[in-house]
Amino acid sequence: MAAIYLVRHGQASFGAADYDQLSMRGEQQAQLLGQWLKDCHLPVEKVYLGQAKRHLQTAQHCLAMTDNLSANAWQSLTGFNEFDHVEILNRYRPDLAEHSTMAQFLAASPQPRKAFQALFSAAVDRWLSGEYDHDYQQTWSAFQQATWQALAQVRAEAANARHIWVFTSGGTITAIVQQLLALDPKQAFAINWNLVNTGVTKLLFSGERLSLSYLNSHGHLEQQHQAELITYR
Repeated sequence: MAAIYLVRHGQASFGAADYDQLSMRGEQQAQLLGQWLKDCHLPVEKVYLGQAKRHLQTAQHCLAMTDNLSANAWQSLTGFNEFDHVEILNRYRPDLAEHSTMAQFLAASPQPRKAFQALFSAAVDRWLSGEYDHDYQQTWSAFQQATWQALAQVRAEAANARHIWVFTSGGTITAIVQQLLALDPKQAFAINWNLVNTGVTKLLFSGERLSLSYLNSHGHLEQQHQAELITYR
């Protein structure tokens, strides 16, 4: 059987004007993943990624630690992009659409990250409900379909490759796992909130058969015995 490894990007720049870039910790997480790949002698035969900067930067920092493929062999697919979290937030709380307004809202909380998580969870619930599909450029069902199509393309192009790596986001991994395990959307997002930055989810496939081998593995971080390396946002 062949394996597809879905890698969630390293920690992005929460609270910055440009969220879509790795923080210094995110770079370190990706490098530790790369070192783990090298130490475990895990091949990297094909590489796919979403089109966000954080996907590319995670792949770059990770694979720079190995002796694997050059960037020329990587392929980006729109189906591995994250859902538009900005639109989802703005549709739920249009009064917080401006970056400065959101910053003020979070600064007023004693725990800004928790405040953002509560806000974002409520916004995602609205999106998942299907009751407001007309408000969104991409509905939850359309997002699911896009991720599944991208995964199907990876499988179709596998040829003789047995170790395929996909650098993507938590929402994409959630949508794939949700379909594999036949979870309802809210159950799936209960998993999503616990996906670790640079955590690895492994799928196995052979012909039409596709199954989940493991979810959210992050031993490359745990073995450092530094709690601050394990992040979720």
